Amino acid sequence: MAQINLRDLSYLVAVANHRHFGRAAAACYVSQPTLSTQIKKLEQYLGVQLIERNSKQVMLTETGKIVAQRAHRVLNEVADIVDVARTAGDPLAGELRLGLIPTIGSYLLPHLIPVLHSAYPRLDLLLYEEQTKLLGNRLLRGELDAGIMAVPVNEPGLRLLPLFQEPFYLALPAGHRLTRRQRIELRELEAERILLLEEGHCLRDQALDICSLAGAGDIAEFRATSLETLRQMVALGAGVTLLPALAAAANTAIPNHAAIELRPFQEPAPRREMALYWRKGSAREPLLRAVADAIQNLSVVRTLRDSAQPSHSAA
Repeated sequence: MAQINLRDLSYLVAVANHRHFGRAAAACYVSQPTLSTQIKKLEQYLGVQLIERNSKQVMLTETGKIVAQRAHRVLNEVADIVDVARTAGDPLAGELRLGLIPTIGSYLLPHLIPVLHSAYPRLDLLLYEEQTKLLGNRLLRGELDAGIMAVPVNEPGLRLLPLFQEPFYLALPAGHRLTRRQRIELRELEAERILLLEEGHCLRDQALDICSLAGAGDIAEFRATSLETLRQMVALGAGVTLLPALAAAANTAIPNHAAIELRPFQEPAPRREMALYWRKGSAREPLLRAVADAIQNLSVVRTLRDSAQPSHSAA
């Protein structure tokens, strides 16, 4: 091999990310033998072992880790060069790979997509739904251009632009004793069975923070995979849960919505802050700021902003 090529660097980064040759090959859309052969050629060219291979696992050597980290930065820089060239004629056109956390995507996108299609007809929006940690990693690897996530995301390589604050509502089974209240005080959660999402969802951590303030705990034997599962469990009378405002607003769209009642919290009400994140130095920043502006001006977001009160943050 006369020189290092970007393709082989991408193979090494994929192995570093997946720690598995088969999954790395699938992510690179090549066969496993092809990926393995090219990495061996890269090792021969550099004169150093990058990967420890055995029957149980794939591990990078200390040198391999350093090379993979630098290769990752190189690939991101190359991706930015390509973005600069592609968007030179029209920075508001082309592909936009946008990630969203599951607890916001289904409730924000029906409002956002028509607006973006109308305002930026040459924009090709590609959407991905992942939990916060995975979205942050994909942003840093250059696999996504931006992500809509709850604050904070502790990644120094990312920039953020705040979008809106979203208050929480308490979802109760119809006829629950707390439905007699117009607003709920946090201390009233102490005696309740709180239903929460499974590990990995940032909303779970935010809800646990609220429960901690209230002296309440979650139901240890139950973990939901989605807000819609939580909603159905509340309808069945299994407990109560916390819904962000946009998800709460969609309550009337479910068939058995009459089995659930929603109540806001007393001020200062718990809420989460949503933000748009992207890699520092991204060439797509003008487009991303335009998308953020479109989100901030959605009627549903303006309604949230107009009704906002000073409060403590759930995050």
